[in-house]
Formats: sequence, structure tokens, C-alpha cells
Amino acid sequence: MAGDVPRTADPERVLAELGESLCTQLVEAVPAWVIGQVERIIDAWDATAPVGGVDREAVSTDALDAGRRAQRLVADRLRALLSADLDAQATTPLEIVRSAVVFPTAVLVRAGVPHVVRDAFDENRFPDDVYGLSPASLGAVDEALTDPARAWGAAKAMAHKARHGSAHP
Repeated sequence: MAGDVPRTADPERVLAELGESLCTQLVEAVPAWVIGQVERIIDAWDATAPVGGVDREAVSTDALDAGRRAQRLVADRLRALLSADLDAQATTPLEIVRSAVVFPTAVLVRAGVPHVVRDAFDENRFPDDVYGLSPASLGAVDEALTDPARAWGAAKAMAHKARHGSAHP
């Protein structure tokens, strides 16, 4: 199976290598994710919007720019996270991507798209995500990120266990 790691490998080295790979793939996926989120909401709203809807060309240009800005933010924060010591990693790659919903949100607000109706959990958990854009997993950003994200998470758990031992005998 791809991504299998020999048990004798240094867990922190494996974590760093998998983190580097995840970072590269995730940063590459961010612009398309931002554009896709904007298009998804615009398409849903435009189907019910008053005559005229939105200027698709202007929104597309704005979304492309927002995707690039989100990519820079995610790249900077993700590199900082993954280069930090294992015990200093206080967040996750998913939380970093979730912080980037401000970019597609701003595009939608500028386009005049009304907020979407969200359930109480989402409203409480993500109060500023008025369009329900926060991904549930990295696989929701890009399906190709599912396995690298799982591999990185497992490697982080193994590195933590190797450094601190098991909580149970």
C-alpha cells in the first residue's frame, strides 16, 4: 500500500516528509477550492436570484484573485505549522484551511449574495462562515488530499507516541 512506513523508520522524519508532501498538495489545491466554493454558492443563488443575477466575469476574476491570496495565507501558515516542533503544533492543516474561508466569503459578499441558512451546529462552530464554506476534511478541499491527510495524521500520532510513550501500558 502506498504510504506504508517501515516500523524502524524515524517517526519524526516520516512526519516531516509526509508534512512536506501534504503541504505541497494542499497549497496547490487551495485556489481551485476557493473558486469552486464561490461558483457553488453563486450557482445556487443565481438560480433563484432576481433578474440579472451577478456579473459572472467580475466574480470569476475576484474569485481567482481571492484564491491566490488564500493560497499565500495557507502556504505561510501551513509551512509554519509543519516546521514547528511536534509539541508546538497547536493547530491542524484543516484548521488552517478553514481560516481561509474569509477569501471566498469576501467575494460572495462583494457580489451581493445573501448568506445561506445553516444549521445550529454550524452557526455555533463557525459563526463567521456565513456561506457554510468550512470544509469537514481536507478531502473536501480536494479528494486527492484524503490519503495524504490521513497518512500525515497517523505519522503525527506515531511521532507523538515515540516521543512521549503510550498513555496505556
